[in-house]
Amino acid sequence: MKLSDVLIKPVVSEKVNKATEKFNRYYFIVDKKANKLEIKKAVEEFYGVTVQDVNTAVMPGKAKFRFTKAGFIAGKKPSYKKAIITLASGEAIDLYANM
Repeated sequence: MKLSDVLIKPVVSEKVNKATEKFNRYYFIVDKKANKLEIKKAVEEFYGVTVQDVNTAVMPGKAKFRFTKAGFIAGKKPSYKKAIITLASGEAIDLYANM
């Protein structure tokens, strides 16, 4: 797998920001077929940091229902894989640099 296909997007939320400040952890949505070694290599190459630890979790798809004027609509959100990246002390990733 190419390293450019491993990382899909970073997760930015209040809960993630607290984990970043407290534990120096960053969350990314990654390709479902990517393993921990590929994720570590991709983060180190793209952001130029030293990765200490990688944890992954596959989040299951969920059924979503909505009642609209047209009637009852049922759908499904897809499953995805997220990676929790712990950086070495003193390292940081600036996710807002390219905006």
